[in-house]
Amino acid sequence: MVLVKNIKIIIENDYKIRSLFMQIIEYETKYLNNVRDLLLELEEYIVSIDKDNLDIVHEEYYEKMALVDLENIKNNNGKCYLAIEDSKILGLIMGIIPAYSKYDYLDYKCPKRGIITELIVTSKIRNQGIGEKLIKKMEEYFKNNNCEYVLVDVFSYNTNAINFYSKHGYHERMRTNIKKL
Repeated sequence: MVLVKNIKIIIENDYKIRSLFMQIIEYETKYLNNVRDLLLELEEYIVSIDKDNLDIVHEEYYEKMALVDLENIKNNNGKCYLAIEDSKILGLIMGIIPAYSKYDYLDYKCPKRGIITELIVTSKIRNQGIGEKLIKKMEEYFKNNNCEYVLVDVFSYNTNAINFYSKHGYHERMRTNIKKL
């Protein structure tokens, strides 16, 4: 029992130390490969939980996906924030503020919204508040840009992400159904 209590104290102290030294910074190009590593980790996880076996990690994923995401950020008034500690990237969040299409107003009020496109904390250190700090930083960016809502698409089989977003006040609004023919 003493050992379990001591381990709990060590874990709690590690969390407090991490909170003191971890920073949220805006993306810099010197961290491109770190971003690639995190996106690859996320996609490999998605592939591992995909009950439909439709997701893949293409051989060009590592080289191209981060560049595609960063270009999307550049073209849509977005940001990429990194959680960093001792020059190590622990997690990232990407978000955009896209314009509506010219016909969206026909069936939607079109309030200004931000969209979280990626959020990942490396699996080695999850559940230590890093994702929460990243999401708060992105929400702050969206608020500062007069967004009224934040949207995020979550993979249906990713129950960890669904629970995380729910814990932070997000709720389901749309649903995509699929049927194999």
